[in-house]
Amino acid sequence: MIKTLLKFIKNMILGILGIILIVVITGAVFVNVSPQFGGKPTGEDLERLQNSPNYNGEGVFKNQEITLASTGFKWSTIPKFFTTGGNKVPESALPQNHLSKDYFENEPEQPRITWFGHSALFVEMEGTTIFIDPMLGEVPAPHPLLGGSRFNKELPVSIENLPEIDLVLISHDHYDHLDYGSIQKIKKKVKQFYVPLGIKAHLTEWGVAEEKIKEFDWWESSTLNGIKFVSTPARHFSGRGFTRNNTLWCSWVIKSENNSIYFSGDSGYGKHFKEIGETYGPFDFAMMECGQYNEQWAHIHMMPEETIQATVDVQAKVMMPIHWGAFKLALHEWTDPVVRASAKAKELNVKMTTPIIGEAIIVNEKYPVNAWWN
Repeated sequence: MIKTLLKFIKNMILGILGIILIVVITGAVFVNVSPQFGGKPTGEDLERLQNSPNYNGEGVFKNQEITLASTGFKWSTIPKFFTTGGNKVPESALPQNHLSKDYFENEPEQPRITWFGHSALFVEMEGTTIFIDPMLGEVPAPHPLLGGSRFNKELPVSIENLPEIDLVLISHDHYDHLDYGSIQKIKKKVKQFYVPLGIKAHLTEWGVAEEKIKEFDWWESSTLNGIKFVSTPARHFSGRGFTRNNTLWCSWVIKSENNSIYFSGDSGYGKHFKEIGETYGPFDFAMMECGQYNEQWAHIHMMPEETIQATVDVQAKVMMPIHWGAFKLALHEWTDPVVRASAKAKELNVKMTTPIIGEAIIVNEKYPVNAWWN
């Protein structure tokens, strides 16, 4: 009886170890053969990356201040990541404008910004078309089984009907900002990519011509069509597959003689916002991260109240909350970001705009403010 029991336990342990081994091997093969994980810098690109003042002795990029990816992990929350209850996702598709191809043929005199949900924004400014973090895929993950679907099944305009894109700006290489499938579909329409250090290797691995890509360290800039683009700091992290912080993350300043726009990228609250505001502010308009937060990772994503304070810090006249309204990547209710941000904006007298997906914002002219989430 005892021998039989011991044999059963032994076989069970061997079975569990076998399953773990299969999972590990499958994962390793998937990461190494799937194109979604991108490439690794080599040659001069690698040397430039390693010489960055934001690259530390341990071979990874660092933030300006001490930043913990985890600020108090709670095992009890694990099951909640795999459920959609508690209003974590909307019960039906969100309202959105469906745009025709000719929408982009009549650019207004002031910059026009069109939200695609989450952090994807199409900016038309002084004759230049700019797509920021164009994540247009259904799932923010390297495989459909590894993530939750987009709240809306359709985009406000089909990728085929997008106009020619002068510039794509990327903030960092997480799947909800840099999407392999989206890059594959738009790369022929794009003239230039501006990306943080290390991300060039992903794009060239995906077939983007090297001469179309320019990499930036923090505070580096380039001018295109009379518009200055500055890669500015953010407080976050990066990584695809099993690697972390081998590429840089950033926010972006978009500035011309007539207009000034700020895009926060993903970021926890930090001193960099005041530094950016003092260096390049005030801004006519700011697109500020506001969603996918939790006390368990409080250093790398802002709470909504911090988002409004960061808006004050960068000296923005009007702000738009982004990084919400498309995917469930945290545990809060899907409406929580905009509800809390609205309350804090009212308290601090910050002007906030809340367009539906596909609705135009025209800087200095049109700022939608309907509480459509209700």
